[in-house]
Parts: sequence; structure tokens; C-alpha cells
Amino acid sequence: KKSKLYSVVFNKCPRCHEGQFFEVNNPYNLSQFQKMNSNCSCCGESFVREPGFYIGAMYVSYAISVALTAMCFFGLVIGLDLSIYLVLGLLISLIVVLMPVSFRLSRLIWINIFVTYLRQ
Repeated sequence: KKSKLYSVVFNKCPRCHEGQFFEVNNPYNLSQFQKMNSNCSCCGESFVREPGFYIGAMYVSYAISVALTAMCFFGLVIGLDLSIYLVLGLLISLIVVLMPVSFRLSRLIWINIFVTYLRQ
């Protein structure tokens, strides 16, 4: 429970690792996947920083997408020797399907960079 990875993977507050960061745990509930709690229900940590704070999460999301694309591309083109058009179609589909997960992961990673874990 002490690692930032726990907070990112299990949608927990970066400060206490108890409260929920997003209102709903399921990222594929598309009507609510982006809704964050304003504060932690356990420690009161504010998840709403200054305006534009989460713009930095776009860079994290971009890095996640590039890493995923590179791994899949090299695995499918070099490993399985598939057509480049088939691979591009698969990659675009994969990125679109994983967009809610990437959105949430990037925000959780970004806030975990700036908030430290405190034992209570």
C-alpha cells in the first residue's frame, strides 16, 4: 500500500491510499468515466488543483500511447510479420478502445508525481 503504483492501479487517493480518486471504478462507464471526486473522503486531500493542472496529464497519456503503439507495432510487424495496414488498423482500434483507461491512468500518474503518501 505504500507505493504510488498501488494508488494508480486501484484508483486511490495519492496521499492516504484509502479514498477513491474517480467517482466510478469502471472506466468503461462512458457517461461517468471522467468524473473525479473533488476531495478524498478519508483525508480531505483536494484533487482539484489550480486551473490547467491536469494538462500535464496529456503528456503522460501521450507517453502511454507511444509505448503501447511501439510495443504492439514491433511485436506484430517484426514478430508475426503481418501486413502494415492490418497492424495500423489494429493499433488504431486498440488506442480507441483503451482511451478511457489511458485517460484515468494519466491523471492518476500525474497527481501521484506531485502528492506524497502519508501514513495515518
